[in-house]
Amino acid sequence: MAEKKSENYKPEWTPDNAGSEFASSVMPGVEDCGAPVAAPRSFKRREISVDEYVEGVLRGDRRILAQAITVVESNSEKHFKLGQEIIRRILPHTGNSVRVGITGVPGAGKSTFIECFGNMLCDRGRRVAVLAVDPTSAISRGSILGDKTRMEKLARRPEAFIRPSPSGGTLGGVTRKSRETMLLCEAAGFDTILVETVGVGQNETSVRAMVDFFLVITIAGAGDDLQGIKKGVIETADAILVNKADGDNKQRAQAARAEYEQVLRYLRPATEGWTTGAYTCSAITGEGVDGIWNVILGFIKQTKRTGVLESRRGQQTMEWVKSMTDDYIRTMIYSNPKVQACMEQLSVHVMSGEMPPTLAAKQLIDTIESAIRE
Repeated sequence: MAEKKSENYKPEWTPDNAGSEFASSVMPGVEDCGAPVAAPRSFKRREISVDEYVEGVLRGDRRILAQAITVVESNSEKHFKLGQEIIRRILPHTGNSVRVGITGVPGAGKSTFIECFGNMLCDRGRRVAVLAVDPTSAISRGSILGDKTRMEKLARRPEAFIRPSPSGGTLGGVTRKSRETMLLCEAAGFDTILVETVGVGQNETSVRAMVDFFLVITIAGAGDDLQGIKKGVIETADAILVNKADGDNKQRAQAARAEYEQVLRYLRPATEGWTTGAYTCSAITGEGVDGIWNVILGFIKQTKRTGVLESRRGQQTMEWVKSMTDDYIRTMIYSNPKVQACMEQLSVHVMSGEMPPTLAAKQLIDTIESAIRE
């Protein structure tokens, strides 16, 4: 039997145990006695009911709000039904916010502007929700979702809520579920919704169909300023903001603003009764940021008075209905077994060069029509 050691026992110093008083040591394990070892228990998260989701969102519970957005963004059939029921029940509590879409060329400082802008709004007593859309890789299908890192100060404010979401490859700079996410944030009590698009150029126009005010951010000194953003985006803008108007770049920013003002004279206004203008600001110093908020408030006041805002939101709702219908039809068609089998067969012939694409498309269309009639 091993000798029992007293409580004050200390081993003699040896090179192997030098410094053991201050270091971790590995103790011998329990010898296998033949008894079965129980597998670690797995804990399944309790499913939240529709009532709990709705009540949590309406009382502004940020955790429940984030989970509800995850449900809405999911492509699972189970989550789709749950998400639509949540949206249906919170719908009467929506529509009371100012919806602002923000896009611009890469490097224009959209995230820096939103942080400065959002903090200014929070200081004025507003509650701000930022829906930031990150591009999805066409190879890995992943997204960085790093907007909270780039908006560090705003992310820490209790009056703000930042939700980065992957674009999922959807063109237009927003996700297919951005509208539902916006409604959830409105129901949670956020009175200002900022939708930041991916910002890759000419396709950044889909956000126009879900916001009240569309702001395009650009910069000076990046070559031909008028080609910085494609004409299609400028035509849908309610304001153009030249960012980084500070230091040595301030004069160039003012010159770029003047050029945009000249161009806007020849374009049809994006909103009936509203004249699109060009402005400058510095998201670093904050100069001009409060001015653009005053422009937005003026826009909301005018469009409410003329009824344009109410009409626009009604049209946007119908566009939403059409978009959801298109998604359903597309999913229904391409999930049909006959259509899938036809596509697999055609891909072999088309890729080998045995069949021209036009003939393959005709056969696929015939198969789709046949599948729909059944």
